[in-house]
Amino acid sequence: MSETMTAARPPTSSSLSPTALFFMALLAFQFGIQPIVTKKFTSPQIIKSTVIFTQEIVKLVIAMVGITLNSSTSWKEVTKGWSVASWLRLALLPATIYLIQNLCSLLAYQNLDAITYNVLNQTKTLSAALCCFLLLGKRQSSLQIVALIILLVAALVMEKVLPLNLEYYMNFFSNATTATTISNDDVIKSKFSLSSRHVSHGVLPIMLASFLSGLAGAITQKSLQSGGGRNALLFTMELCVASILILLVSFATSEDGKKIQERGFFDEWSVLTLVPILTNSAGGIIVGLVIKYAGTIRKGFALIFGILLSGILQSLIDVNKSLSTEDIAGGLLAALSLWMHATFPYRAAAGGKTVSKAKTE
Repeated sequence: MSETMTAARPPTSSSLSPTALFFMALLAFQFGIQPIVTKKFTSPQIIKSTVIFTQEIVKLVIAMVGITLNSSTSWKEVTKGWSVASWLRLALLPATIYLIQNLCSLLAYQNLDAITYNVLNQTKTLSAALCCFLLLGKRQSSLQIVALIILLVAALVMEKVLPLNLEYYMNFFSNATTATTISNDDVIKSKFSLSSRHVSHGVLPIMLASFLSGLAGAITQKSLQSGGGRNALLFTMELCVASILILLVSFATSEDGKKIQERGFFDEWSVLTLVPILTNSAGGIIVGLVIKYAGTIRKGFALIFGILLSGILQSLIDVNKSLSTEDIAGGLLAALSLWMHATFPYRAAAGGKTVSKAKTE
């Protein structure tokens, strides 16, 4: 484990340090390869919670080894000031929030069409910006807000929600303004139906999941950056222990717990199942380091670049798939948004007005 991981200080401005860029690149790479290795090495019939449980244990072990092998610090220094009360306050809360977020996302996924789900799910970066303002007082300049909107558009373009096809939009608006006569025997079917169940079991849960993602990220950022900042690997361990305890309790009452009793913990497992578990566990640790050194908002940028990388890798692996125009355009938009967000930070003017100007440092 490099000394840079703990020696580098969290950012005090909107600038991106080499350490922050390094961990953002690692996160983008992990996020890009994760769908590929998961699909290749994980059985569709596997009990999902057994994989999550194992990932938390693996993350815990990796973090412990990382602290042990880091020559620039010691366990005594890392755990100085640690207490059960601080663990409950700093780790159990975000772990619980992440659990609720996953449940909300699952409920929404089961009750929304793919397009609606993807559109609403891509608001997580905006939620992160809002929660960082509410909890950390971190403001965004007007150009940074524009950059976040461009990032949202980039994600929607890469997800094919916003096709790069002028004819599509012409037909869309033409159909939207054309009156249609429907007989009483016909059933109106709308992709964005506003039925009560659509809203209560679909729209509201995914919006809540998006907000909770930003909230948990802001809480994590506050824990890792405030004051001296908690050691990122120690915080990962704390989150892992909290998640493991929550999962153990859930096994007693959940459907997956019943499946484990009936089929066994390692049903549908193979040795290669450990490959996506190891990559995802490493990704979980990298997320903490990205939040510490770049912030939870910048984590969203890394994930968007990860989507682009995933498209590139799939086009290289599968001859039937090629990098689409949407992937390229989305990647360029994401690069533009990251440059804008890093170059034009919020600055308070002497008269109390906000200004957006390029960094000079």
